[in-house]
Amino acid sequence: MPMARLSIIIPTYNRARILEKTLDAYKRQVNADQILELLVVSDGSTDDTQAVVARSAQSSPMLIRYLPQQNSGQSAARNHGIREAKGELVLLGDDDVIPAPNMIAQHLAWQARYPDPSIAIVGSIFCSPEVNPTPLMKWWGLNGLRFDPPYMKAGHEVSYAAGLFLNTSAKVEFLRAKGIFDERFRAYGYEDVELGYRLVKQGFRMIYNPDAVGYHYKRVSFTDMCRRVRTMSTTPNLEIFAGTEAGVHYLEAQERRRKSRKYRLQRKLAQTLVPLFSGLKPLLDSQVPMPGFVYAAFLAYYGSIDGTQVSGKKGRV
Repeated sequence: MPMARLSIIIPTYNRARILEKTLDAYKRQVNADQILELLVVSDGSTDDTQAVVARSAQSSPMLIRYLPQQNSGQSAARNHGIREAKGELVLLGDDDVIPAPNMIAQHLAWQARYPDPSIAIVGSIFCSPEVNPTPLMKWWGLNGLRFDPPYMKAGHEVSYAAGLFLNTSAKVEFLRAKGIFDERFRAYGYEDVELGYRLVKQGFRMIYNPDAVGYHYKRVSFTDMCRRVRTMSTTPNLEIFAGTEAGVHYLEAQERRRKSRKYRLQRKLAQTLVPLFSGLKPLLDSQVPMPGFVYAAFLAYYGSIDGTQVSGKKGRV
């Protein structure tokens, strides 16, 4: 039997209930014996996270380690895990991303296929069926601002702007040698894009494996999505990001997009049509499916700071 060589890193903050489901799913992996350890990095949690981890560890076929730290943000928590990991491979996950039963098997198989130290494997993220996702949520997960599987192909490289570190395995020594997360990013947003850009410049390659599936266990409303878009425009992380090479490159690309004819047309259509069809807004959180351009127009109109910004597709930089 191959030696276990994978460390899983789960940063968490006050999500004990969901964390318990996530840990249980890792314990039920088809090849749980190939997981060397699971590191739960608690970023100053004040709920019963520690008790949940201790209870999970008692019935676990793998070592589960609890790593508490003072509240310092997700970047610091991920780095804590990377520094502590004993495996030669690390899987960067999240406390509300629940792995499919064969997710780890898929990561390990593709890591064996791509042994080069500079190659990472990026899996898929879908809405969990358990939260009864709306058509809007499915659109948001697949074609919205978070992740873009329809525009990725199995075995192809993922753009630094789309390679979210929510279901990504990599060789730990490459990360330690070439760069880890910038801990100035304490709030949500841009920290993964910044790291991806920095690593790619040093030869990092992210290969997409659509069969390494994680399920996002979170129900999101249209109001939540609008708040998320506005947060990305106002987060303190944006100022930090804008001062990095990645930020300059990324934000210049966004500005070019905003000046494009296609963007201006999208904005004008959203400004004109959404008020006329405002009666559709209550249906956005229903199970009634609508075309993707309807969701995009409503999100552009209600989600932006000034009511005029039309968001482009994530990762198309």
